[in-house]
Parts: sequence; C-alpha cells; structure tokens
Amino acid sequence: MPDAAPPLVLDEVALTLPSRAGPVEILRGLSLTLSAGERLALVGPSGSGKSSLIAVAAGLERPSAGRVFLFGEDLGALDEDGRARLRRGRVSLVFQSFHLLPNMTAEENVAAPMEIARRPGAMAEARAWLDRVGLGARMRHYPHQLSGGEQQRVALARALAPRPALIFADEPTGNLDSANAKHVADLMFDLVAEAGAALLMVTHDPALAARAGRIVTLRDGRPVSDVLSDPAGAAA
Repeated sequence: MPDAAPPLVLDEVALTLPSRAGPVEILRGLSLTLSAGERLALVGPSGSGKSSLIAVAAGLERPSAGRVFLFGEDLGALDEDGRARLRRGRVSLVFQSFHLLPNMTAEENVAAPMEIARRPGAMAEARAWLDRVGLGARMRHYPHQLSGGEQQRVALARALAPRPALIFADEPTGNLDSANAKHVADLMFDLVAEAGAALLMVTHDPALAARAGRIVTLRDGRPVSDVLSDPAGAAA
C-alpha cells in the first residue's frame, strides 16, 4: 500500500439504486481526489447525491460502476471484513444523528473504537479527549443525559481519538442550534487541522462550507463546480 497514495480517489463512480418506480441514478460517473490534509466541503440541493457519495467513499455502499481507492487500496477488491480492516484506525465518520451507543457512557463511547483496535490506554485517552472538547465533567453520563451539542462533541472526540488520516462528516452540525453548531464546527476544524487529517464534509450550511479549503457542488449526482477557497473562506 503506497504511502504516497491520496487518502481518497473516486474514479468514474456511479450508483444506481432500485425503487418502486424503477432504477434511480444517484451518482453518475463522478471522479474526485482528496489529498492528504485537504478539507473539502460537498454542497448541493437535497437529493444531489452528497450523503450517497460519503457512503460509497467510506466503503459502506458498493458503487454500481467505477472504483474507489482508500489509501491506494481498491475497495472493490476487498470484502466487507477487508474494508473494515482498512478503515480501522485510519478512517472516522461523524454523522448529524451522533450514532452514540445508548448503553455506554461518554468515555466508553469514545474509547470503543480504540478498544476494537486494541490500543492500550483507550479509556485514559478517551478521558483526555473529552477534556479537550469541554466534557470532562460529563464523561460518565449516558447519551440520553447529554444535550445535542454535547452528544455531537462526544461523537467528534470518538472520531478524532484514534488519530485517523481521513474523516468523513455528514451534516455534522445539522441537528444543532446556531450556537452549538459554531462551537462544534470550531472544535472540528481546529482538531482536524492539528491532526493533519483529510476531511470530506457534507453540509447545507454555506458558512460551514466556506471554512473548508475546497468546495465541490453536486447536482443530479455530478459535480458542477469545484472551487478553492482562501484561508478566510472567500472563493479564490
């Protein structure tokens, strides 16, 4: 697996899903490369294929055509277990619905991916990450005892604690009020930059998209624009 390979390459990826009305084309011959440390925002109207692109790129959904490469590995050549092994410790996902395990405390949720990867000191590292996202006093609380903003900060700590090289974020602030959304976004961009991780983020929020270094707009399953932004978020 070549070290110089980009974290993510999509090569003429298509996705067609069945429906009662017949096959529906979700992605149509989409090609995209995400470089190491790059922060890319996917924007576009509902139904344009943004979340489906994340699912295909992360190996959660197999494309109907084309190829997906993670760190130089062709996901099409791997079975489900192989894709999971490739992602482990290198790829993290953050969703708008948090996806915390309800029967685990905040610290147990953050530690879980590291324990699966058999990393020593997982619980201590989980506590350190919860401190970093301002939840040191809430680490033994269960998800139902936390606000939406707190749950998303737990999810963010869980995603970043394994120090992944690639993070997929699907509407990471979509379920939050404006104050919590800004706080979570600040944390996410600060910690992603510190880790040097690549970020592929889906968002409907123009202000959040503008904080990425690159904005790709999808429409009908295809990119219709690919714009670089300066550090302040203004289009170059």
